[in-house]
Amino acid sequence: MTADALSETFQALADPTRRAILARLALGEASVSELGAPFDMSLPAVSRHLKVLERAGLIERGRQAQWRPCRLNGEGLKPVFDWVEEYRRFWEHSFDRLEAYLDEIQAKDASDERH
Repeated sequence: MTADALSETFQALADPTRRAILARLALGEASVSELGAPFDMSLPAVSRHLKVLERAGLIERGRQAQWRPCRLNGEGLKPVFDWVEEYRRFWEHSFDRLEAYLDEIQAKDASDERH
C-alpha cells in the first residue's frame, strides 16, 4: 500500500461516524438506510461517508436487485495493522530494555544493601 493510500485509510478512519459505520458492518451486511438509522443525517450524507470508506478499501458494496448491501472489507485494515505493528514492536523492545535496566538497578540495590 502506498503512503497516499495509507493516508486515505487513516482519513476515512478519522471520522467517528465512519468508525461507527464500520463497527456496525462488523456485525454483518446492512443497507444505507440501516447504516444511517442511528445518525441524525440524510441518506445522501450517509452515502458520502460510504463512498469515503469504499474508496479507502474498507467496505464493499454489492447489488441485489434494488438492495445495495454494504459489507466490511477486513483486508482494507491490514495495511493499517501492518503499519501499527512496526511501532508495537518498537515499543515492546523499548519496554523490554527498560525492564532489563530496572532489574539491573534492583539487583545492584539489593547487592548494596547486603554489603
